[in-house]
Amino acid sequence: MDNRAEVREFLTSRRAKITPEQAGLPSGNRRRVPGLRRSEVAALADVSVEYYAKLERGNLAGVSPAVLEAVARALQLDDAERAHLLNLAQAADGSDALTRPRRRTSRTWTAHRSLQWLLEAVTAGPAFVRNGRMDLLAANQLAGAFYDDVYATAGNQANLARFQFLDPASRRFYPDWDQAADIAVAILRTEAGRNPHDKDLHDLVGELSTRSDDFRTRWGAHNVRHHGTGTKRFHHHTVGDLTLAYEGLEMTAEPGLTLTIYTAEPGSPSEEGLRLLASWAATPQPLTPHCGD
Repeated sequence: MDNRAEVREFLTSRRAKITPEQAGLPSGNRRRVPGLRRSEVAALADVSVEYYAKLERGNLAGVSPAVLEAVARALQLDDAERAHLLNLAQAADGSDALTRPRRRTSRTWTAHRSLQWLLEAVTAGPAFVRNGRMDLLAANQLAGAFYDDVYATAGNQANLARFQFLDPASRRFYPDWDQAADIAVAILRTEAGRNPHDKDLHDLVGELSTRSDDFRTRWGAHNVRHHGTGTKRFHHHTVGDLTLAYEGLEMTAEPGLTLTIYTAEPGSPSEEGLRLLASWAATPQPLTPHCGD
C-alpha cells in the first residue's frame, strides 16, 4: 500500500507545529510558512535539504533508523508520534508485513472462555476488550450497562468512534465531548499507522469523514497518541455524573486488542454511582429508547 500521502501530511503537520523559538532558532521576519522551514528541519536533523524534502514528499522507504530518529528529534515528536513515524516507515518499505504480529481485524472475533471469566471477575468497574478500530468485542456486565447508549443503537455497530461522531447521545455521555473526540480520532490515526492494510478501518474512516465534519477536521490534523491511562468524565442516563480512572492493557496473547478497566476513587460519589449502575445492570430492563438531555 502506497502511504506517501500519509507520510507527507504527517511530517508537514508536525513541522508546522514547531516554532523557531521552540527549536532554538532565530524567528526572523517575513516567514511564509507556519512553524519551521524544511531547510531548518534538515539542519536540525543533520541531513541535506534535498534529502529531507524527499522524506517530506512521502518517500520513507529504506530510510535508516538513525535518520528517522534524527528527524523525530528535530520535529520534537513525543513517544506516540515517534512510534507512528516508525510505523509509517515500516509500511513504506513493506517490512511491516514480516515484522509485526498478526493483528485482529474481524468484528466477529469471540473472546475465549477464560477471557470472559476474567472480565466478569471485575465487578467494581466496567471492563471490556476493544480493537484499534474501537469496536467493542467483549465486556463484563457492568461495561454493558455503562455503554448502554452505544449498544442501544444498532447503527453504532458497537463501535465507540461511530457512537462518538454519529450518535447524538454521545454529547450527553461525554461531558468533555471535544476532548473525547480528539482521543477517539488519535486512536484511529495511530491504528492506521500500525495496521495500514486494515480494510475495515479504511471503510470506517471513510464513513466518518463523509458523515461528520467534526471527524473530518480532526482526522486532517494527523494527531496520534498512546492511550494507556488517565481519567475521564461521563454522564450516564441512569446514574448521572461519573469521574473514572482507566487503565488500558495491550493483550499479548491477542495482538491488536486492548483490555480496558474503568475504576472510581474509593469513597467517591462516582464509586457509589458504579454500585448503583451494577445494581441496575443486574435488573432486567425494558427495551426502551433513551432521551438525551
